[in-house]
Amino acid sequence: MPEAPTLSLRELNRATLARQLLLRREPLGPLEAIERLVSLQAQFPKPPYTGLWTRVEGFERRHLTKLITDQRVVRATMMRHTLHLIGSRDYALLRMTVQPALTRSFGSIAGKRMAGVDMDGLLGLAARELSEHPRTFAEMRVTLAAAYPDRDPSAMGYAVRTFLPLVQLPSGAEHGYPAIPQFTLAGDFLSEPFAAAGQERALIRRYLAAFGPAAVRDIQAWSGLGGLKLAADQMRDELMTFRDESGRELLDLDDAPRPPADTPAPARFLPDFDNLIVGHADRTRIIADEHRRKVSLPAAVVRATFLLDGFVAGTWKLERAKGAVTLVIEPFGRLARAQRDELAAEGERLVTFLEPDRAVVVRFETPR
Repeated sequence: MPEAPTLSLRELNRATLARQLLLRREPLGPLEAIERLVSLQAQFPKPPYTGLWTRVEGFERRHLTKLITDQRVVRATMMRHTLHLIGSRDYALLRMTVQPALTRSFGSIAGKRMAGVDMDGLLGLAARELSEHPRTFAEMRVTLAAAYPDRDPSAMGYAVRTFLPLVQLPSGAEHGYPAIPQFTLAGDFLSEPFAAAGQERALIRRYLAAFGPAAVRDIQAWSGLGGLKLAADQMRDELMTFRDESGRELLDLDDAPRPPADTPAPARFLPDFDNLIVGHADRTRIIADEHRRKVSLPAAVVRATFLLDGFVAGTWKLERAKGAVTLVIEPFGRLARAQRDELAAEGERLVTFLEPDRAVVVRFETPR
C-alpha cells in the first residue's frame, strides 16, 4: 500500500478555511451555509449572526431570523452538550446519535446528585408538562422541585435538558430568541421525523466536509462522542488518508477542497464560541498552542477572535458609548501597517453590520 501523503500545517489550515467558508465570502443562502458547517455554536443568540456575516456574501440579519421563525433551523443542545444553531433536518438526523455524549457529560456533572432518582418518572413528568405548553427552565425547575422536594432542582433540570430532545421556542425578536427562552419538545415542534441512533458514519462525513482533513480524535473532540474509530474504519474504502507533519493519520473525503498552502486568506472576524476554534483536538492548524489560553477561558468561554493569514492572531470586543461603538482589536503580537489597515477596513464593515446606527471607531491595543 502506498504511503499516505503528508499535508503541511498551512495546507491543513487552507483546507479547513475553505470548508469553513473563510477563504472568501460564499454566495450561499444561510441555511445552506449552516448545513455546510453542520451547526453554529450558539450559547448566546447573537454570535451566529456574526459567524454567518463573516462567511456568506450579502448576508443580512433578517435572513437568519426568518429561518428561525420558519422552524428551518433550531437552537438546541447538541455537540459537547452545548447549544447550537442547526438545520432542522440535521437536528432530526443527528440528535439521537449524539445522545451518548450528552449522557456521559451528564454523568460527570450531575450523576451523583441524581443517584437513586426515578429517572423515567422525572422525564415523564417533564415531557407531559412541556407537551401542555412551552416553559422556561426556571418554570420547569419549580414543577420538578414540587414533585421531588428532596432533590437538587438544578440537577433535575439538567437531566431534562440532557435526555429529552428539546428546542428553544423562537420569539420573533431581532436575533430570533429572547434572553430567557422557553423550551418545547422537539417532536412537537418539528415536522422532520427523528432518525434512529447509529448515524455515526453520516456524522463523520459531515464533520470531514466542514473541518477535515482530520484524525478520529478530532471528530471525537468536536462531537463529544467516543468510540468513533470503528465507524471510521468501516468507511476506509470511501475515505482518503493523509498524514500531518507529526505523522498523525488524517481522514478526508475524496472530493473535499484542499487548496495550496499559499492560497491567500483574508482578514476575518469570528464571534465568541465559533466552532472553528474548538473543532479539533489538535487546534494548531488554526491557533498556536501558546495563544490558546488567551482565547479559551475558564467556564468554557471562547473569546471572539480575528484571523490574519488564516490563523488566529488576536481577539476583539466592542465598547459601546452613546452614539458610537468602538471595536477594540487586541493582537497577540505586533502588526504590520498593511495588516492594521486590512483589519480596520474589515472591522468597520463588521461594526456597521452589528450596530448600523452608530458611529464606528477602531482602536488597536498594544500587545502584552
